[in-house]
Amino acid sequence: MTDTQHFVEIRHAQKAYGDLEVLKDISLNVERGQIVAIIGPSGSGKSTLLRAINDLDALTSGEIWLDGVQVNKTLPHRQYEKHINQMRQQIGMVFQHFNLFPHLNVRDNVTMAPKLLKGISKAEADTLAEEQLAHVGMLERIDFYPSQLSGGQKQRVAIARALAMKPKLMLFDEATSALDPELVEEVNLVMKKLAEEDMTMIIVTHEMDFAASVCDRVLFMDQGVVVEEGPPEKIFRNPDKDRTREFLRKHLEGAK
Repeated sequence: MTDTQHFVEIRHAQKAYGDLEVLKDISLNVERGQIVAIIGPSGSGKSTLLRAINDLDALTSGEIWLDGVQVNKTLPHRQYEKHINQMRQQIGMVFQHFNLFPHLNVRDNVTMAPKLLKGISKAEADTLAEEQLAHVGMLERIDFYPSQLSGGQKQRVAIARALAMKPKLMLFDEATSALDPELVEEVNLVMKKLAEEDMTMIIVTHEMDFAASVCDRVLFMDQGVVVEEGPPEKIFRNPDKDRTREFLRKHLEGAK
């Protein structure tokens, strides 16, 4: 990598649905091993930006780059499908709702993608599943079905499933917001562990304490733009922008 190349580069990202502009010319970089939190009110474009990184939500214009390769290339359909499948194998994504397959047990939920997409054997996939489930503290539930798990357990399985693809980048889209408060910490602990292992992560979150304690940078988004960004201590203790201060004030009031 050259000095000018960043691990993740978002260049002039713009997304519109008809006349509604959801992302307005966003450019930002994330370095390898960095943990970046994106905060902001509902409807500010946070999840759209996250989904654009693996081209789940195609940009209207702009470019997404990962480790020197453009993710959202314009290619003929078959070439694009092959390209985006390869890129998505490098980008793990964990959603607000766990998206586990209800008819598959935990082992099969975790092993399906490595077997299908990477062509590894069942034995290799089983070993991989056991490693990643141990990583998130779910090995003892390997033969359970999603209906037998709590929300926090389902989310930990979803993280193990993403990690089983050995991604370069992990994206978390409000990974704890569907959980009961007492289950949030068990998922946050897994994310903290990944942070200690230098996994590059971009995390959309409404949990300011988590962002303050774990993340290297915080981005505040509102109305489709990045209003302000900086280290957590700067954003949370001494933000420059009135919109940031007002959002944090309302959030603190709502949390009381």
